[in-house]
Amino acid sequence: MTFLEQELQKIFGKDMGLSDIRIVGNACYGRLSGDIRMKAAFATGRVADQYEMLKVTLLNRQEGPIDSMALHFSDLWGIRMVNNPNFRNGVSPHIWKDGRDVKWYVYKPTEADYRQLSGAVSDYLDVFREPVQEPQMGQEMC
Repeated sequence: MTFLEQELQKIFGKDMGLSDIRIVGNACYGRLSGDIRMKAAFATGRVADQYEMLKVTLLNRQEGPIDSMALHFSDLWGIRMVNNPNFRNGVSPHIWKDGRDVKWYVYKPTEADYRQLSGAVSDYLDVFREPVQEPQMGQEMC
């Protein structure tokens, strides 16, 4: 399993209401409902080989892309302070690819960071989930 696959497993390894989850290379795929699929992949921004966000795309198998959102690590986690004299003002979290070496650059996310990222993805997916009908007052539950 590659580094990026391991990182996606940390984010999508918990129950997020997706089925048929597949992690391949830089991307995670899953079924949200019926023909609606999710694709999440690490993405670069301004700098090549510097993965600073997770891009989540919803796809309709019949009609193509529905919507997408980029979850920037710096927006979710902010600038992180580290014990490195070269980064006295902290570092913006990102994954850095240097040749074949791929790893978090200076700051490594905590379990709480992964939970926060998973929660943000789940909140985004909730917008597109079918609403659950709750029984009205006086109705019986089946």
